[in-house]
Amino acid sequence: MWIADNWKDYEVLDASGGEKLERWGEYILVRPDPQVLWSTPRKHIGWQSRNAHYHRSAKGGGEWEFFRLPDEWSIHYSLGDQGTSLAPSDSSQPRECSRLTFRLKPFSFKHTGLFPEQAANWEWFYGIIRRARRSQNGPIKVLNLFAYTGGATLAAAAAGASVTHVDASKGMVAWAKENAQASGLGNAPIRWLVDDCVKFVERELRRGSTYDGIIMDPPSYGRGPKGEIWKMEDNIWSFLGLAAKLLSRNALFFLINSYTTGLQPAVLSYMLNSEITKPLGGQAQAAEIGLPVTQSGLVLPCGAAGRWERITPHTFS
Repeated sequence: MWIADNWKDYEVLDASGGEKLERWGEYILVRPDPQVLWSTPRKHIGWQSRNAHYHRSAKGGGEWEFFRLPDEWSIHYSLGDQGTSLAPSDSSQPRECSRLTFRLKPFSFKHTGLFPEQAANWEWFYGIIRRARRSQNGPIKVLNLFAYTGGATLAAAAAGASVTHVDASKGMVAWAKENAQASGLGNAPIRWLVDDCVKFVERELRRGSTYDGIIMDPPSYGRGPKGEIWKMEDNIWSFLGLAAKLLSRNALFFLINSYTTGLQPAVLSYMLNSEITKPLGGQAQAAEIGLPVTQSGLVLPCGAAGRWERITPHTFS
């Protein structure tokens, strides 16, 4: 399992009875989590002193109950050095440590605008890009598909990559831009696009475009800006193969995330090996990603990720 254990501003304090108790900066939230099937004693004081609680409805969806929570707040994450915070400098150059800032707010269906477990993946490709930037002069082009509020985009840009950020939601792209500005990456080489990811990839193939790294975080189900329907199980195999054709001859990495229960790590590994390792070489691996739980000392599983890398580093696990 790949564990996002470098957070200072985020923490899973406890988990019990289908819910997790989280600290987001100075605020404590209770949100549902389908992986929490156990019901252990809720001894942590945060269960009683929460700032907001998302209650899931038996009919689907749910609603927030608020206790002294602002409409919006921010947290930070420092890449590359076990949490030492350094201010961003030249956004076009790789830095030994990069401090990212994320705006948060509670919105429909329990989300806050950030998936903290993805920090485990940010650290992985941040290191790959930084190493490549030291050994080559040309730009490193990264494509981030289903890019949401831009966590992966900011991590890649902070490492020195030129990033194309694609998401079907105009609001999410605007939010990602604000996160970039707050992180000192407002002038970084990021191309912001509101587009259907499948159609964008098809157009890029026709244009002959290539990328040195590709990140995709597809939803289980979604709609494009013109009503295009996306269903993970039906579309991911063909789309992964399509996107893989955009990898450059000397591509560095490919990352795919999955929150769909039916797509286990072994499935992601099989797809990556079939579509990328076979024609390009390198190595593909997949594993669950997770977050440590302070109260129990255990790790909460948060989906799966598949990683392909051109050169297998000695730290690959």
